[in-house]
Amino acid sequence: MNFELTEEQQSVKKVVRKFVDKEIIPYIQEWDRQGQFQPHILKRLAELQLMGVCIPEEYGGVGMDYNTLAIVCEELERGDTAYRTAVSVHTGLNSMTLLQWGTEEQKLKYLVPQAKGTKIGAFGLTEPNAGSDVAAMKSTARRVGDHYILNGSKTWISLCDYADHFLIFAKTDHDLGSKGITAFIVERTFEGVESKAIKGKLGIRAGNTGEVFLTDVKVPAANRLGEEGEGFKISMSALDSGRFTVAAGAVGLIEASLEASLKYCHERSTFGKEIGRHQLVQQMIAKMTANLEISRLLVFKAGTLKNQGKRNTKETSLAKWISCNAANEAANDAVQIHGAYGYSDEYPVERFLRNSKAPVIYEGTREIHTMMQGEYALGYREDKELRRQLPAWPFEQASVY
Repeated sequence: MNFELTEEQQSVKKVVRKFVDKEIIPYIQEWDRQGQFQPHILKRLAELQLMGVCIPEEYGGVGMDYNTLAIVCEELERGDTAYRTAVSVHTGLNSMTLLQWGTEEQKLKYLVPQAKGTKIGAFGLTEPNAGSDVAAMKSTARRVGDHYILNGSKTWISLCDYADHFLIFAKTDHDLGSKGITAFIVERTFEGVESKAIKGKLGIRAGNTGEVFLTDVKVPAANRLGEEGEGFKISMSALDSGRFTVAAGAVGLIEASLEASLKYCHERSTFGKEIGRHQLVQQMIAKMTANLEISRLLVFKAGTLKNQGKRNTKETSLAKWISCNAANEAANDAVQIHGAYGYSDEYPVERFLRNSKAPVIYEGTREIHTMMQGEYALGYREDKELRRQLPAWPFEQASVY
């Protein structure tokens, strides 16, 4: 096994880090205070060819491997969770799902502009009363001739006000439970689509999150993704990609917490010495360091399986569970190391702590992932082959960095 980044991955890492250091970190505290999402950041990511980094060139992307996507997400969350979330939703949940399940016509129409970043994609699965229990969703889709009529609402939808395309899941047959769910590509411009941002969030305040309302939305049958009744399977495969990017982002948050803590340890003195000399502070630093390495390795293991075109639900779940918990612990310890200053937005660590809470809830709560890992270990759960897998890497790729 080779644990070193390739030259191309190192180049991508430098590009994203330079971008984050110059265009996000100097401004993010104020954006967070004001609860302002900055769409120009998405345009800049598109200019840097980062919105379709792991999508094949033939569909508008750069054709790099899935671990390179992880590097992009890690570096973005080192700046702020809001912009890693944007890439997670646009690339991980939406574009990679189109790559896996879309027809050639759907890929050319929707995936190509998304991979180029000229159009933005979002993901609509969660509902007010259907989160972990996906089968409890109430949204409906009724076939009428050559189109479907969609009604319902989705909540906690990232990029709700900025997405051009939504992957929406609705029930075509309520009697079949999860087997009655179908997936659709819904354009914002379709009549009956509305969105509304959610205010007053604990964290990720610089991100755009909200509700999407569907009222008699007429969707062409050609926009159905997969077959009727395959929506649950499609949504779970999408989560394998989305959770991968969330796990990678958590690695970046651990690193950001560690960097801020190391800096403060050398700046602050108590009892006549730098606080880094105190053993209990060293214990927190050591834990961050260990969890950074552990989490990154788990992410890259899942990414390697993706590169090989192998099912990775178990490994991605483990990476998401461990890294997100570790990020929450690292941010909490960073606040503790900063003491009273950590409680103020004069320093970034209070934002890290607030932001770290969402990832242990969305895309499978830590309790769901704990249960999954227990069931895998006990032999109660197995990964069945999907009808369509993500294509194995390498694609034909461009060298652009």
